[in-house]
Amino acid sequence: MQESKELNPQVEEQVKPKKPRQSKGRAEKQVPDDLSLLLEVLPQRVRDALRKDPDVENLVEIVMDLGRIADARFFGKDVRLVDIEVTPQDLEFVVKRVGSFTGDNRAGIERTLHRISAIRNRRQQVIGLTCRVGRAVTGTVDIIRDVIETGKSILLLGPPGVGKTTLLREAARVLADDFNKRVIVVDTSNEIAGDGDVPHPGIGSARRMQVPAPELQHQVMIEAVENHMPEVIVIDEIGTLAEALAARTIAERGVQLVATAHGINLDNLLSNPTLSDLVGGVQVVTLSDEEARRRGTRKSVLERKAPPTFDILVEIHDRNQLAVYHDISRVVDRFLSGSPLRPENRVRAADGSFQIEPPADRRPARRADGPERPAKPEPPMERAEVAEEQSQGEKSRESGRRRRSGVTRIYPIGVSRIRLDKSIRELRVPARLADQPIHADVVLSLKAQRKREPKKLQEALDDGVDFRTIKSNTSSQIRSFLIDYFGAGVVQEEEWKVTSAEEALHEAEDAIVRVQRNVAPVELSPQNSYVRRLQHELVYSHGLASESKGKPPYRRVVVYPA
Repeated sequence: MQESKELNPQVEEQVKPKKPRQSKGRAEKQVPDDLSLLLEVLPQRVRDALRKDPDVENLVEIVMDLGRIADARFFGKDVRLVDIEVTPQDLEFVVKRVGSFTGDNRAGIERTLHRISAIRNRRQQVIGLTCRVGRAVTGTVDIIRDVIETGKSILLLGPPGVGKTTLLREAARVLADDFNKRVIVVDTSNEIAGDGDVPHPGIGSARRMQVPAPELQHQVMIEAVENHMPEVIVIDEIGTLAEALAARTIAERGVQLVATAHGINLDNLLSNPTLSDLVGGVQVVTLSDEEARRRGTRKSVLERKAPPTFDILVEIHDRNQLAVYHDISRVVDRFLSGSPLRPENRVRAADGSFQIEPPADRRPARRADGPERPAKPEPPMERAEVAEEQSQGEKSRESGRRRRSGVTRIYPIGVSRIRLDKSIRELRVPARLADQPIHADVVLSLKAQRKREPKKLQEALDDGVDFRTIKSNTSSQIRSFLIDYFGAGVVQEEEWKVTSAEEALHEAEDAIVRVQRNVAPVELSPQNSYVRRLQHELVYSHGLASESKGKPPYRRVVVYPA
């Protein structure tokens, strides 16, 4: 929850809510992509069929699989070339006319951005091809141009096909040509600057270093820093632990990084054991009893392990919609504490202009002479109370669906924290207890407390926090609220097992005590790779040894004496 800025008491004007900021941008302009050169490497009958299509200029890729009908994919539609069944001769025709396939089964056409990817059988024969049209589009980077100007390291995160590489290529050109910086592109698959020894003009005056094999990308990244004195390094698709460590080394040497990684959002990135180090990583910290009581949490909590490699995270939801996190350190800390910050949303219009929507402020507008308290409501009539109770279940289900993507923080007033915490764990709902009303998403109270309107409850209502009530302070009432609030998919008590990260860590803590006492190995419950990694870190922090055994989904951690 964001805090309102302090205002001068003498200022009488009311604070106005933030409005989206309109920014001008250039309409996107496509650099000639030499589509004819890609068509020339295709078999004659495929080439003729494509040239007859009126939308050929919007072609995205051609898919050719042995023994199947060829597919042509355009922006917004797929076309099956029904008269063309792919033969071995068709595939051989294409393979002979493109550059050599590298270790990642990709080839290209010299001085173009087109990419040809192969599918092979067990004998390494090509049985399928994906011929993708490469385009350099100017103007795409305008939506985050101000972010790039800061000189901070930027990570572009998004699933395949949303335009990460196109944005990265344009960023390299702008940094090199418009800001006169020494830019080096580490081009693993020649996808950023095209095939051949002469880079495509889409990267401007930036220099390009090719990578002999995908597994050597991290070595070329370090070589670029040590040998060529760059101010900026541009990297596409950081995907291994070695590449993540190389990126950290580069950032610590004062070089600006602009890179991409596959993922959907920050939550997805933090859950990836390989790439979480890019935003600081996650570790288990054991708190003292006093500190745990003060925070209102368990003794084992998740915290950021190290300073993040990147300063800014840009989530690319689609080609015209992005979300920007400006301070990764603070964002990750707040996320792990259960009070995530909202990103800055940016939406681009068809004319190239875009809106910058600041994070929504959940606090109501405050006057300069102090907070405006709403008038004390009249005691509700019996009929109104009945109507509220009938509608509360539906409101709760809607709120649960709205917050399903994150962790809901619940602050109880007059409700047992112990019973609420136990019910949350048993039902496995995405919720945790908040330590203060100001940090909560929803306040849970008794109806009797609601009528009294205690100070804490009134402050929470003033801050715009969602409010829910239950009749009595019993486990059944608390469980009914959680099931209604989070809707379908809540796990019942008899189906509950130790699967959450928090419970798995408590199981590991118990195992550590048993191993230290009995000096004998202890086997834990099966968990996914992310949770197992956290368990290993907890074991090592106590000076013991551990290893993973078994095959998924039964792979588990075994704790050994030192």
